[in-house]
Amino acid sequence: MFSSPYTLELSESDRIELEALARSRTTSAALVQRAQMILAMADDTPYSVLTERFRTSPTTLTRWRKRFAASGVAGLSDRIKKGRGHGITAKAEARILAETKNPPPEPLTHWTSRRLGKKLGYSHMTITRVWKRNGIKPHRIEGYIASNDPDFETKAADIIGLYLDPPAHAAVFCVDEKTAIQALDRTLPVLPLSPGRAERHGFEYVRNGTLSLYAALEVHTGRVEGMTAERHTSEMFLTFLDQVLASQPQGRELHIICDNLSAHKTKAVKEWLDTHTTVTIHYTPTYSSWLNQVEIWFAKIQRDLIDRGIFTSTSDLRRKLMSYIRLHNRDCRPFRWTYRNTKRRIRVNEKPVTAH
Repeated sequence: MFSSPYTLELSESDRIELEALARSRTTSAALVQRAQMILAMADDTPYSVLTERFRTSPTTLTRWRKRFAASGVAGLSDRIKKGRGHGITAKAEARILAETKNPPPEPLTHWTSRRLGKKLGYSHMTITRVWKRNGIKPHRIEGYIASNDPDFETKAADIIGLYLDPPAHAAVFCVDEKTAIQALDRTLPVLPLSPGRAERHGFEYVRNGTLSLYAALEVHTGRVEGMTAERHTSEMFLTFLDQVLASQPQGRELHIICDNLSAHKTKAVKEWLDTHTTVTIHYTPTYSSWLNQVEIWFAKIQRDLIDRGIFTSTSDLRRKLMSYIRLHNRDCRPFRWTYRNTKRRIRVNEKPVTAH
């Protein structure tokens, strides 16, 4: 049985970059796998486990460990082969990658291939090829927000525990409301897709009002309970909880995961909980809606129905929303909740990490 030759230590910046690569859906599969290998080796996973997991040999594992130890994350990329190759040396590629991480001249916000090529003396196609090989896309930006909840770890662990190890004979529901869904009607007919041409919608539309959609995702079946409302108030929230409770066998213990919206924490809600002793509400930490699985389902209904839907009235919108829920429940499946590195604790981001 092979074991890891020695512990591979990662800096915080390297770990963040490797985890981003390991999750990437656009980077090459080979580079994603190498990032996963390095993360696993850093967690002291035995070679015997890694060879089976990645269907590779101990020699290959050792090669990438040495490449990473010598050159960092950049060492995981394929080296330039003999022959015509990429037409650029490894040193020049490293220079391009290093400069890409530096900010462009003010007041510019990001590099373009032509802008960086002009500064470094390379063609924009050379810059583009280097970026593509290393999974770099300076034109893209992603948003994030750090939780300032002092009890973040405790609350997050409580919710993740409900996903992974729920109480016996209990149901776990993720509850939230999708507010201000617009009933938009197009003034021009939709032109269907055809070879070489996408489906086309008229630019102008008519607003026919809005609705809020309450949804409760049963975590371990994927089934959804839904209710529409003209407003999202504490009273409507309790009406929806009554509906969820009525859908379950009498006396069954319910655990409700929801966010910290004021309508979820009113005096009326507390009184309702006092009279419904089988129901427990678990609040997500502040700025942590990603912990609530119903947000994943909201993204699905947004893509499948709302973005391209045509609604002649709020009644039409309500009918189509509820029809979508019934369709979803016919063959629903639970979301797979995984946590890649169980040795790392989820922490509140107290201060930004600075890469050196």
